[in-house]
Amino acid sequence: MDRYSRIRRRKSMIVGICLLLISVGIIVTSLNTGSIRLSPADVWQTFMGYGSTDSRIVLLEYRLPRILITMLAGIGLGISGAILQGLTRNALADPGIMGLHAGAAFGLIVFVSFFHTMKGMPSLLIPIFAFAGGVLTAAIIVLLAFDRHKGVLPIRLILIGIAIAAGFSAVTLFLSLRLDEATYSFSSRWLLGNVWGRDWVHVYALLPWIALFVPYVLSKWKTLNAFSLGDEIATGMGIPVNRQRLLLLAAAVALSSASVAMAGGIGFIGLVAPHLARRLVGPMHQHLLPIAGLIGLVILVMADTIGRSIFQPNAIPAGVVVAAVGAPYFLYLLVRTK
Repeated sequence: MDRYSRIRRRKSMIVGICLLLISVGIIVTSLNTGSIRLSPADVWQTFMGYGSTDSRIVLLEYRLPRILITMLAGIGLGISGAILQGLTRNALADPGIMGLHAGAAFGLIVFVSFFHTMKGMPSLLIPIFAFAGGVLTAAIIVLLAFDRHKGVLPIRLILIGIAIAAGFSAVTLFLSLRLDEATYSFSSRWLLGNVWGRDWVHVYALLPWIALFVPYVLSKWKTLNAFSLGDEIATGMGIPVNRQRLLLLAAAVALSSASVAMAGGIGFIGLVAPHLARRLVGPMHQHLLPIAGLIGLVILVMADTIGRSIFQPNAIPAGVVVAAVGAPYFLYLLVRTK
């Protein structure tokens, strides 16, 4: 390992430790705040089994599942965005911009149309429906972006994804208008990124997707590094470009779709997290991927905490808080890339 690599590795470890400490601080703050405030002593006693009945209900049945979902979804969205930016070699690639969120939302509305509920054991099927919608979207995008001589063209992926996202959003809106009033109200809040109402079954539904696909993506850092050099160089290094691109795209679809299914249509995390990670640890994916996941975790947990604590009694969905920060950052990136 040369000196440059050792410096990068040491820097990424320091940044990772700092992000973990920040995450712990935000999580502790989130456990203590909300419409019913609990002191740090109440939280500690509840975890030790000595808390009151009200504290156990608030902390273990409502607040903790919500925090775990935002943690897992933040990791999934951050890493998914890093994958897409690496595959397309485009700094503006993002699961939402490329239409994957729209496809996942379409799958979610199809689920609601059949089951008329988003609670209980049927909730375990929500990520599957969202993943199916994301796969359908990705398949259409890849087919339209495919050139029989050059394979999948990265620049086409984004342009076609924007168009496909508009189409699926229109279909989703049409299907949602056919729902009854109560189901429509709940599903629309869900899609806005309102994490309120999640319980342990939603944690169990999301956890396997993150636990399965995140390690797989982290093991593919060499492939993503090769993609950053261009398809010709990657092919010369012995990498089956089209096959690996499709596999990594499927992993990005799985992570973003499952995250959207449980946390709602939260945009811009997949765009912002990889950018911040790249500024902190550089472009090498062995460092970039885990840091992007941690930044996604920090952003989403912080956004949910801010939305439900600062703006009481009318809590604001985490998706709205993220968009309020992410939209100006997106415009900043557009200006910089001119």
